[in-house]
Amino acid sequence: MDSNIFQVYEDEIQSLEEEITLLAEKYEDSQQETTFFSKKELLMPIKSFQRKFRGEPEGHESSSSLIAQLGNLETNFSCLMKFTGIQFTSHSKKTVEKTRNRTVQTHKLSGNCHSLSFQLEFQLLEMQNKDNVSAVVTDLSITMESGEDSDLSKFVSSTEEHGNLLTFFRSFSSYAEWHELRRCTFLHFK
Repeated sequence: MDSNIFQVYEDEIQSLEEEITLLAEKYEDSQQETTFFSKKELLMPIKSFQRKFRGEPEGHESSSSLIAQLGNLETNFSCLMKFTGIQFTSHSKKTVEKTRNRTVQTHKLSGNCHSLSFQLEFQLLEMQNKDNVSAVVTDLSITMESGEDSDLSKFVSSTEEHGNLLTFFRSFSSYAEWHELRRCTFLHFK
């Protein structure tokens, strides 16, 4: 009889541990569900991190190397924004499905490139095998102020169909740069 009582208690403990694990995973997912980042919000933690560790003694080599890496990343990020003209104004991410080797997330990005604004919405499917992780963009939707340019509309439709974000950003950056130059030229002659 005592072994039956112990078994009941052990089963109850096992059930409670499983429930705790599930609740911890749900909590972690809810913390990452929807996050919005603006340029200002991206730079605030970087600057607070730098202020926090500036006065720290030399004995902490790891923090000083982190500060150096952070400075390099900030410089690279700024250089990339100047080079491409692309500035992201907001980003949100929501985990739709998560299993051991498969994750599906919905991303929403908005920003501008030179004088043209854009919004992207897509799902990112990440598959993890033993040795590598592969990511595929699906359900790409692009919204932008294109006016009545049929070539740009064709390009956007083709990009949505193929789901190639790299091609979109490369081509859109060039198009937006030339669009801005044409606009400035026409303003000059008015």
